[in-house]
Amino acid sequence: MSAFGRKNGVGGMSPGARPSFGVARPMKSSVAPPSVDSPRPPMPTEAFPQVPQMAEGLPGFGSLDGKNDAMSRLADRANTVVNNQYEAEGFEASVHKIKEQVLPRLLERVDPEAAATLSKDELSEEFRPIILEVLAELKITLNRREQFALEKVLIDELLGFGPLEELLNDPDVSDIMVNGPEQTYIEKKGKLQLAPIRFRDEQHLFQIAQRIVNQVGRRVDQTTPLADARLKDGSRVNVIVPPLSLRGTAISIRKFSEKPITIDMLRDFGSMSDKMATALKIAGACRMNVVISGGTGSGKTTMLNALSKMIDPGERVLTIEDAAELRLQQPHWLPLETRPPNLEGQGAITIGDLVKNALRMRPDRIILGEIRGAECFDLLAAMNTGHDGSMCTLHANSPRECLGRMENMILMGDIKIPKEAISRQIAESVDLIVQVKRLRDGSRRTTNITEVIGMEGDVIVTQELFKFEYLDESDDGKIIGEFRSTGLRPYTLEKARQFGFDQAYLESCL
Repeated sequence: MSAFGRKNGVGGMSPGARPSFGVARPMKSSVAPPSVDSPRPPMPTEAFPQVPQMAEGLPGFGSLDGKNDAMSRLADRANTVVNNQYEAEGFEASVHKIKEQVLPRLLERVDPEAAATLSKDELSEEFRPIILEVLAELKITLNRREQFALEKVLIDELLGFGPLEELLNDPDVSDIMVNGPEQTYIEKKGKLQLAPIRFRDEQHLFQIAQRIVNQVGRRVDQTTPLADARLKDGSRVNVIVPPLSLRGTAISIRKFSEKPITIDMLRDFGSMSDKMATALKIAGACRMNVVISGGTGSGKTTMLNALSKMIDPGERVLTIEDAAELRLQQPHWLPLETRPPNLEGQGAITIGDLVKNALRMRPDRIILGEIRGAECFDLLAAMNTGHDGSMCTLHANSPRECLGRMENMILMGDIKIPKEAISRQIAESVDLIVQVKRLRDGSRRTTNITEVIGMEGDVIVTQELFKFEYLDESDDGKIIGEFRSTGLRPYTLEKARQFGFDQAYLESCL
């Protein structure tokens, strides 16, 4: 007997008995067992099939060429030295050098208050003889082209935003990012590149930042180093100054197209398919409550402006924002804007205050530019109190994450409500979530259109109507994908039926 209570022998079995559980049986094979001296024969192909050789060059097979190409790109990126500061050269450098000499003498001869009342064209006519007089004093001779360039630079300096004027007037530039006086980046067609401008020094840049925020009654200094503002054309501006910004004053400008963008234009740009465009038009016309979700710079505000085109002209629309950016295409539209606190920290008017006040202004729809906190609860209250067709934007990476963020934003406030009740109110208020994304090639796509159906237990139930599926990438880096309909019957079909769009809505979703 062994120490485990079994008889010595193979498995402790008697001859002819069944093997116990866990005892290995010999593998059956059609090949006879080899003798000790004979060489080992090959194993049968039925038991061990041969592993196929990896096909080189095919995706998914770990080809060496693909690996070497990826590693070489990584090495190139690691060893690249980028010059991220612009240096003016030639004609431009000479004009700016002359401007530094002319500007102080010009200011001695001009009344700033009188100059502020003139337009740029009128000021240019008034300045021309004075500039020629100053150039004669300095014994500087310029040709006609240089004179025009000098006039423009001086007028931009006195009435405009200095070097930024050139970028603001360029329709191809969508974003301007000033990182201190010596470095400015711009975005063109979704790609970042170094801008051909430079500020004189930090004081020069700070003065321009103050000029921008003072236009809308805001201020920026060391006591209030952060400021949100807007330009006259509706472009959004954010300014942050030292000591918070360590490289000097930083200005971020998000420009908006002067021409109103419609859903059809977004479809033509490749942002969505025909069926998606039809579904969104019907959602806007049928007063569905829509939340537009996406990351920074993904096109949330543009989508909201495009959806507003479908609002009935007879409806009264109120928009509420921190810095007024929306440009609704409606005749009866009243924009409201929050107010920051004064120097004593008093007098602030928040988005929540404006939402509560807007309910007393007989609105048909309430549109929030962006929700960031407890004002989300006020918007849901508006959606539930007869203001169907309300819309808002928020930052989230997916429709499911959007719902989670809305729950968290309400919980950030002082409202003592169970989480289940908050989820139920979101499920009853929101009809559609439109997810927009900026892809790595710079293109902006509508990646999901998702319906909020209701509650199942304590979970909000959704169903996807449309989604964008990534397929491949072209040789020039453009992402290739396909907009697909899930073919589900929309839960919001009843709302569309009330406005007579049920058949068109159903056909667009199937």
